Amino acid sequence: MTTNEATTYPQSPRTKVNRRPDRIGYDVAAVHAVLDEGLVCHVGYPNQGAPLVLPTLYVRVGEDLYLHGSTGAGLMRFPDETLPICVTVTLTDGLVMARSWFNHSVNYRCVVVRGDATLVTDPDEKMAALTALVEHVALGRAADSRPPNRRELAATAVLRLPLREVSLKVRSGSSKDDDEDLGLPFWAGVIPVETVFGPPEPDSDLPVPGYVRDYRR
Repeated sequence: MTTNEATTYPQSPRTKVNRRPDRIGYDVAAVHAVLDEGLVCHVGYPNQGAPLVLPTLYVRVGEDLYLHGSTGAGLMRFPDETLPICVTVTLTDGLVMARSWFNHSVNYRCVVVRGDATLVTDPDEKMAALTALVEHVALGRAADSRPPNRRELAATAVLRLPLREVSLKVRSGSSKDDDEDLGLPFWAGVIPVETVFGPPEPDSDLPVPGYVRDYRR
C-alpha cells in the first residue's frame, strides 16, 4: 500500500480491538505524523522462547519502518528469513487528573505496527536507510557529519518492517468523572506534557549549526 492508493490502513484480526474502539484509528496521515514526530520506539520480539522488548531509534521511509542495531545484537540475529516483531511508538500529551483514582488517565498518541521484519542486504538501501535515520534524528545532520566507513557498515544491521498491520490509538480531552463525583472538592483537569530540548552543549569551539541551536520536533 502507498499513500496514493489508500488513506487508511486495512484492519486485520491483529489490529482490530474490542475495548475502546472509539480511540482506535487507521488513518495513514495520522499514523505517519506520530511516527515522524517520535524518536524512540519499543520493539518486541521472541528471544530464546520468551518475549523481549527493547528501545531503539527508527525512521519511516514511505511505507516502511527501518530499525538499526549492532550485527551482534539478538534482534539482528535470527535463523529464518523473517522475524515476527511488534513496534510501538508512544507520544505522551498530558496527565489527566480526575476526581477519583480510577478515572485518572493519560492523553497520548500511540502507533502499533506488527509484521515480519527482514534484514536489509542491499548496500544502497542500507545506506539510504541509515541516512534517513540520521536525518530523522536531526534534519541536516547527515550532510554535517561523517558517513559510516566500511568497517562501521559491516558492524551495523538494518531491519525493514512494512507498514501493513498498523493501528493508532489516541486519548485526548479532560477527565471523564462519574456524575456522582462531579461535586467533590478535588481539582480535576489536564497537565500538558511537552518535550523540551535544552541549549546545546558543545565539545569544541566550532560554531553551533542552526539546526542544532534551533532544534525542535
